Amino acid sequence: MPSNATTHYVAPLEETPLQAVDQVNEDEKTRSVWTDAWQAMRRRPTFWVSGVLIVIIALVAIAPGLFAHVDPRSCTLDNAAAGPRAGHILGFTRQGCDVYSRVIYGTQNSLIVGIVATVLVVLIGVIIGALAGFYGGWLDAVVSRIGDIFFSIPTVLGAIVIMSVLPARNAISVAFILAIFAWPQIARIMRGAVLSARNADYVTASAALGVSRFRTLVRHIVPNAITPVIVVATVSLGTFIVAESTLTFLGIGLPPSALSWGYDINAARPGLRTNPSIIFWPSAALSITVLAFLLLGDVVRDALDPKARARR
Repeated sequence: MPSNATTHYVAPLEETPLQAVDQVNEDEKTRSVWTDAWQAMRRRPTFWVSGVLIVIIALVAIAPGLFAHVDPRSCTLDNAAAGPRAGHILGFTRQGCDVYSRVIYGTQNSLIVGIVATVLVVLIGVIIGALAGFYGGWLDAVVSRIGDIFFSIPTVLGAIVIMSVLPARNAISVAFILAIFAWPQIARIMRGAVLSARNADYVTASAALGVSRFRTLVRHIVPNAITPVIVVATVSLGTFIVAESTLTFLGIGLPPSALSWGYDINAARPGLRTNPSIIFWPSAALSITVLAFLLLGDVVRDALDPKARARR
């Protein structure tokens, strides 16, 4: 006997299509940005020149003993301001120290300050800027006012005031002090990028799927808004190296016992007219290092620029 019950077809449950499409589009967009950026950078001779210089500088900082075999702290007054000779290709300082060895070993502290300060500034700026831009309201107002206060204080001037009262100074403390006064720039950039991204379609889709706001911020907004921060951070690294050398030149950065280009430049200053080569080499090392990071920052900026990407 045939049954009169009506049979209803129930479609099998599938993965939420909106979530799948959103994730695929987001992944493809991220891959496209960095793929296009890499393709643009690799065609630029400036990228390879700056990249090779930075690799060499990093190797010198990591293993200076491979490049210099003379103790940079071994000084003899008999060799004061002496010219080049066998085993001492750049001559001696006014204190009788090997110029080449001090330039090589001075790379380490300068690079440590630059890298640590940049990492701290990026961490502080990204966290504060992302939270302020995404949640807005009183949090954004408070963070913006605090940022304005720090932004109005020149980084080097603020560091001079703080460093002058510290009982002990080293590369980490110098980097930390520089980061305290330099984070507002990154925070402002990150805040603006988050404000532009928080109304994007993938954010709306994430909210419709029940994803928490904080998770949306961390997993979707920050990765898509951090591009301008990377560009500024690349340039800032060279700026922090200059700031460290400036503070040390003024006598309130790294102590005299630490090897630094800024200290060597200051020590060679009295003999600028009679023996300019002593001050030339540490100055050249500082200039080349900063120039390498500035060139890399320019290349990265052009590669990640949305208008340039649209033209390509």
